[in-house]
Amino acid sequence: MDIHFQDLFATMQQQLEQAQAVLDHHLIIELVNRIRPSDSDNLDEIQQKFQAFLAALHHIPNAASTLKAFSSRLINQYKQISLYADSGILSLDGFWNQLIQRMGAHILPVIQDEQQLRHLIGQIFYRETDATWLTQIEPACWTELFSLLGQDQSDQDEKQAIQQEILKAITVLSYRISGIALYPEFINAQPELTEYESPFLVQNREINEFIHHFNQRLADHETVTALAMPDASQAFVMFEQCRDVVLKIRRATKRIGVSLSLTYLLSLLEQCLDRIELLLNLLLDDAEHRYQALSTLLIHWTEAHYNEKSVRALLATNSELIALQVTENASRTGEHYVSSDKSGFFSMYKAAAGAGLIIASMATLKTLAARMTMAPMMQAFVYSMNYSLGFMLIHVLHFTVATKQPAMTAAALAATVQQRKGSKNAQLIELAALIVNIIRTQFVAILGNISIAIPMAALIAWLWQANLHEPLMNHAKASQMLHDLDPFTSLAIPHAAIAGVCLFLSGLIAGYFDNMAVYRKVGPRLKMHLHLRLLLGQERLTKFADYIERNLGALAGNFLFGIMLGSMGTLGFILGLPLDIRHIAFASANFIQGLMNINGTPDLGLILLSFLGVLLIGLTNLFVSFTLTIIVALRARRVHFEQWKPLAKLVLTHFLTRPSEFFWPPKPSVTEQENDSSSSKNQQ
Repeated sequence: MDIHFQDLFATMQQQLEQAQAVLDHHLIIELVNRIRPSDSDNLDEIQQKFQAFLAALHHIPNAASTLKAFSSRLINQYKQISLYADSGILSLDGFWNQLIQRMGAHILPVIQDEQQLRHLIGQIFYRETDATWLTQIEPACWTELFSLLGQDQSDQDEKQAIQQEILKAITVLSYRISGIALYPEFINAQPELTEYESPFLVQNREINEFIHHFNQRLADHETVTALAMPDASQAFVMFEQCRDVVLKIRRATKRIGVSLSLTYLLSLLEQCLDRIELLLNLLLDDAEHRYQALSTLLIHWTEAHYNEKSVRALLATNSELIALQVTENASRTGEHYVSSDKSGFFSMYKAAAGAGLIIASMATLKTLAARMTMAPMMQAFVYSMNYSLGFMLIHVLHFTVATKQPAMTAAALAATVQQRKGSKNAQLIELAALIVNIIRTQFVAILGNISIAIPMAALIAWLWQANLHEPLMNHAKASQMLHDLDPFTSLAIPHAAIAGVCLFLSGLIAGYFDNMAVYRKVGPRLKMHLHLRLLLGQERLTKFADYIERNLGALAGNFLFGIMLGSMGTLGFILGLPLDIRHIAFASANFIQGLMNINGTPDLGLILLSFLGVLLIGLTNLFVSFTLTIIVALRARRVHFEQWKPLAKLVLTHFLTRPSEFFWPPKPSVTEQENDSSSSKNQQ
């Protein structure tokens, strides 16, 4: 690939020969334009263009020394500290201030300081895809480039001026690290920091000592080469100890919970530690680490030029640990929603059947509430309380709503993917077995819900007719109810998808409140509540507080899920949009009550079409909530699972060869029977 650079280097040399001239930054922009590939993902083009650039530096006389001198002088024309200490690092303003600022910047753009070096970086790497192709350049190519530029030692003054700016940035970062570690929320997460000398404070002392010795070395040009490079090893040791503390806090969040502000502080601290180590490596004599730090910083600064303006990047940076904590709670709960044997299978059926009794009553209450004339907001309130209190009752009685399972089991599946060990085939077989167990458990839960909800709803409708001598609903209402279940002529499926989104959100809400119960110490604080102690007595209050701490997430998730279901239709009415929900358990109750109250005998086609709608509503509920939850769970764990196609093929093969296992628990293997018998003998 023929790329000419000689004209650029000649122009750079001409400008360098004019001692007082302001260098033209457009020359560097043009240089990068010639290196930049037309396709940022084309690895061959990236390597060819970069190799052509390296060849030009080798073959054109004085090209490397010219480029280095030009770059050094150009850099010193700008303010540098902000690039070194701030670019690509979260602001101390905090999450909410940053979110408001970035959202505001999309409406009213921020004025850029053109004297800042970070502004020059944005002009040079002005395409959002630049970081992509820079990342794909091989480390050996970066090493060759920087070693070529480092051969010339004629621009010591410019180099030392840049080093002074780097030292100032290191000082800023060191004090920032110390300051973050003194935040009350950080201390509360790691109280031991007050009991011994904090590494966050010790690193500042080590950095100040390093800077003092480095400045002594730079003070006299004649002694620069005579004096040894200051030792930064102790500072690096302190940085590692700081990272250990951060890791301890991250691990402790599973036990003590986590807040958004603590997540922000941890992310900010890690970024500051990463940056100060890279800047230190730029000053040391180790060429390999220096070149690696240079390439890493260049890529980081290029990414930061766009990420610092992005609301999505801010949310992604801060939501990861929160999402992990939310799905961690869900995954632990989800393990109880997966049965692998007959006892678990029948236990799930009983729990789902109990929920079916309550769901039939809730569906009837909603039908009765619809007969009342109410304002839209009052109607939303009544519907919401019917759903919310009913779902909370189901949870208190340890029953199960089938559609609540996917949000839990998806997180359990994601946790299994993260922890997978052994060969790929063994991993896929294990995951396929888990998916079969999940599908079977979902099936029996749905069966439990609708097999009891349908006859219970029918019994209620019959008793109403027999005792009050009037139908539960008139013909028009019954016809409308059956029409709403039609998968072809109504919006039943889109409405079922909306319910699936609500199910997904309720799972996240449950995880959030579980985390909050631990982080805010809800249980211990309730035990110390003076008025509750007088009202309940200490023993009852202790039991109540322990129950709330264990179940706050589930209760809050069920309550808010009910509000979402109950108010969706009213929200659609207010917005003028066809918004509503369809939930399989309620749809099954509406199905039987609609058939019983329609005039005349319903024909077979109507029955089959309506029942098909019920089944499709259930599948949509499950698919949407499961898909959304597993996406969030995998992203929260930074898991990239590429084996979906072979996994799907394995599950399909399992279905074709042993379809019964998707609906009925398999017989235990000989090994499992032996293990069960041996365990029972040991217990005896």
